[in-house]
Amino acid sequence: MAKESLIGTSRRLLDAASGPLHPVARETLVAALEAGWADPARLYAEGRRAGALLARAREVIAAGLGVRPPEVTFLPSGPTALARAVDGVLYAAERRGARTVASAVEHSAILVPGRGRAARAADATRFAEVPVTATGAVDLDAWAAAVNVPGTVAAALQHANGEVGTRQPLAEARAVTEPSGIPLIVDATASLGRDDVPTDWDVLVGDARSWGGPPLGVLVVREATRWRWPDARADVEAGRADVAPWVPLALAAAEAWQQTAAVREDDGREARALVDRVRDAASAVPDTEVVGDPVDRLPHIVTFSSLFADGEALVGALDRQGLAVASGSACTSSTLEPSHVLAAMGTLTHGNVRMTLPLKAVSPGRADDVEALCASLVPTIEAVRAELGVAGL
Repeated sequence: MAKESLIGTSRRLLDAASGPLHPVARETLVAALEAGWADPARLYAEGRRAGALLARAREVIAAGLGVRPPEVTFLPSGPTALARAVDGVLYAAERRGARTVASAVEHSAILVPGRGRAARAADATRFAEVPVTATGAVDLDAWAAAVNVPGTVAAALQHANGEVGTRQPLAEARAVTEPSGIPLIVDATASLGRDDVPTDWDVLVGDARSWGGPPLGVLVVREATRWRWPDARADVEAGRADVAPWVPLALAAAEAWQQTAAVREDDGREARALVDRVRDAASAVPDTEVVGDPVDRLPHIVTFSSLFADGEALVGALDRQGLAVASGSACTSSTLEPSHVLAAMGTLTHGNVRMTLPLKAVSPGRADDVEALCASLVPTIEAVRAELGVAGL
């Protein structure tokens, strides 16, 4: 039986890429509206209190990531932080070159601006998209060849893919960039709070939504890394932002981190077992392929693609049954465009369904929700194929 969820309707939430909030973080956010509303830069009592609360939130996130608080910057969103990470590295290195290297499965916040910079310069070599294997891991030989092209000053590689879950070989990738002094920008917006914190990076980006927090980007620049943003205000976020973060959001993000970190290993173990259940169920559907690395992956994400089916139709059919899932590219899913990730992997780009399992604290009945999805897969996919007139092909 479907439960009454945190979003207020009788639904089974299996697309938690954008929330909802951890219940304790939600309580913190509401309380912080009273305690932390003021500008933390103001010198009067309310401002000083807000400043102290912001400092505390930064300390919590920094401790969780194993870095110093001054290295942590809060920005409006994960995609904003990703774009800012690259901009700062490129600006700091403008006298040495302008070339960026990234894997072909990076977030659109990396790929779209990179392509734009190359187009504006009328120089396609300014942005290199490195191919990936069939499981979505970067091709390390191609990565090394791209990084070693003269003029390369920035490299971007995600910790793990938010669509198929595949982890990237960060240690090997950074072993290529480090000798040349090229900062490695690591996108951990899909993994922080759900997987071990990566250690092989020079600039790290996260999104509080991945650990049950509110929309809040986290940019971490190691102290020794060359990074400078041209539009910075020196008095805001160590010169990495132009607008001070809203303190209630930072406090809610910090609370969500503490709550999630305390149970992460147990939550991840259960999530992996539930995802395995979906992988098995999807694999049993005729002409359906589960994509991504079956082992070296995030514990809470799974994507599968069905031949002779339409992704939008599948999402709609499952939605009518109270099952909320996603389709298309994880970073452009609002348009249901074909997935650039799946295209780069050489797999079916249509007829795909993605599940991002919520935290147990957000969705206590998630095991039942997964069973409901698994039971629905065969009849739903068959019905969609029948509507398209391709049943039995």
